[in-house]
Amino acid sequence: MDALKRKVIEDGVVIDESILKVDGFLNHQIDAGLMYEIGEVFHSQFGDQGVTKVLTIEASGIAPAIMVAHRFNVPCLFAKKAKPNTLNEGHYQTDVHSFTKNNTNRVIVSTEFLSDQDKVLIIDDFLANGEAALGLHRLAQQAGAETVGIGILVEKSFQPGRARLEEASLNVSSLCQVASLKGNKVTLLGDDND
Repeated sequence: MDALKRKVIEDGVVIDESILKVDGFLNHQIDAGLMYEIGEVFHSQFGDQGVTKVLTIEASGIAPAIMVAHRFNVPCLFAKKAKPNTLNEGHYQTDVHSFTKNNTNRVIVSTEFLSDQDKVLIIDDFLANGEAALGLHRLAQQAGAETVGIGILVEKSFQPGRARLEEASLNVSSLCQVASLKGNKVTLLGDDND
């Protein structure tokens, strides 16, 4: 996706050779027009899968997931990192390790909102080691739901996330694939991947 690739190249900030900061358009300040385009692209890729829910994890995945859900005209469901006092009924839970924050969170989804009737499209902002996407897939499995695909905005292709998701037989689509962050420079897969 050209617009996202341009943003990553022009506005992404390399923190070290493994962390890419995209606060200016994705996970602190949000480019709403870009999120709209992302919804359109993922709908064109997964529109024939019978999606009934778009699932993400708080917080950075919520903005793109909402736009994807809007395009599919289905609910956007996000896994919470803390059990709210209002969650009195059952819930599904799993532990997810964050590569960027180097911590592990127990994430939960209410049984009220995810069932064996659902076909789930997982949306996440980054793919590094695949922990978040695999955790969301585990939640879908607990509910008996089917994961029909995983949509990733930015994939760090030099990390093992895609291989881990494909080993789990999951259909993965990444809109921007980063080949390297060496020398504090963003290099996209194919280098001129337009």
